[in-house]
Amino acid sequence: MKKRLVALLLAGVTALSMAACGSSGSGSSSGGSGRGETAGGQGAESSAEDMKIAMITDSGDITDQSFNQTTYETCKAWAETNGADFNYYKPEGDSNEARNASVDQAVADGANVVIMPGYMFAATIVAQSDIYPDVKFIALDVGSGNICEKGVGEGYDYAHPEQYSAADYYNTDNVYCCTYQEELSGYMAGYAAVKLGYRHLGFLGGMSVPAVTRFGYGYVQGADKAAEELGVSGDVEIEYVCGGQFYGDADITAYMDTWYGSKDVEVVFACGGGIFTSAVEAAAKTDGKVIGVDSDQKPIIDAAKEGMTVTSAMKGLATTVNNILTDIAAGSWSNYVGKIDNLGLVSENPEENYVQLPLEGTQWGDGFTEDDYRALVKAMYNGEIKVSNDITAMPAVAIKVNDYGSIK
Repeated sequence: MKKRLVALLLAGVTALSMAACGSSGSGSSSGGSGRGETAGGQGAESSAEDMKIAMITDSGDITDQSFNQTTYETCKAWAETNGADFNYYKPEGDSNEARNASVDQAVADGANVVIMPGYMFAATIVAQSDIYPDVKFIALDVGSGNICEKGVGEGYDYAHPEQYSAADYYNTDNVYCCTYQEELSGYMAGYAAVKLGYRHLGFLGGMSVPAVTRFGYGYVQGADKAAEELGVSGDVEIEYVCGGQFYGDADITAYMDTWYGSKDVEVVFACGGGIFTSAVEAAAKTDGKVIGVDSDQKPIIDAAKEGMTVTSAMKGLATTVNNILTDIAAGSWSNYVGKIDNLGLVSENPEENYVQLPLEGTQWGDGFTEDDYRALVKAMYNGEIKVSNDITAMPAVAIKVNDYGSIK
C-alpha cells in the first residue's frame, strides 16, 4: 500500500511533465495516431472509434514468432477491422525504465488502451497504473506473483508468496491481468508426441520461471499418459534442461547437438522466447524434430528445414486480445478490470480455448489424428483427464526423465 501512496503523490508531477514533453520511444501506427484526451477508466463507455490502442513490446520485437508478434498482428487486424487507432512501441532497451518510457510515450500520443505482453511488464503495472488512471491497461501473462515480486522489491519472500496481496501494489481500477494454464497445452504436446511414435523426447526451457516450468511439467505428464495408454512406458525417455536464458546461442546449440546427435533425441519441445533457435539449428543437422511454443511456430521452424515441426503448445493470445478489445468497444470493460485471470479450457471445441495445439501446424498421423486431438481436449475439459499445475517438484511418472537443471 505504501508504494501505491507514493505513486499517487508522483502522479500529478508526472502528468504535468508529460504535458510538456513525451518520453522517448519508437512507434509505428496503423490507422491515425492523433493526440487526444485519454478515456477509459472503469465505467466509461467506449466504442471502437474512440479507442486508441497501443501495444508495447517486451524484450523482443514484432517479428519474434511468439508473444510480441502474435499480440501485434492481432491488435493491428482488430483495429483495422473495427476502425480504431493502433500504434506499437518498441522500448529503447531491455529494462523496466525503457518499458515505462514507452508507456509514457504511448499515453502522450493519446493511447487510452495499452496492451503489454509478457511477465516483464509486472514492474510497469506497479509503476504506471496509478499514474494514468484513465488508461485501460491489459497485461498478458502477468500474474499476482509477478506483481507482488516487483511491488515488494528487495526482501520479497519467494518461499511464502501467500503473505502478499497483489492489490496492494497496483491500481485495480484500470488494469486487467491474465496468465495461462501452460501445463494444459504442454500436456497436449507431450501426449501428441508419444502418440505419433516418438520415444526419446527432450525439453529445452528458457529460464526456469513458473510459466516455463508449467509447460515442461505438463509435457512430462502428457507423454507419460500417452505411454501408459500405449503400453510403452518403459520405452519412453525425456531429457530435461533449462538454458538459463531466453535466447539461443552457440553453447546451447552445442548442447542440443549432443542431444540430437549423440543421445538420439527425436524431438525437443523448445520453450522460452528465442531459445528455440538453438534447438532448430541442431535439429536441422540430424533430421530431428521440434515442438514450438506460445504461437504456431511451424512457419519459422520449418523455414530452417521443411517438416521439422511436430506441433506447438500455444497460448491463446489472439483469442484473449480479440475478446477483450471487442468487449471494451461494447462498453464491457467492467467484465475484466481488477481481475487476474488464469485462462485455460473454456470449451470442448479446441479453437475456442486459451490453450491449444494448432490445427494446421500439427503433423497429424495415424497414431494421433485431429479427431484424436478433439477427443483429448473434450476429456480434459470434462475433467476425465486431470493435469497437475504443481511446480514444486518434477511430476512422479512411469517414464524416465533425466533432469539436468540449467545449462547456464
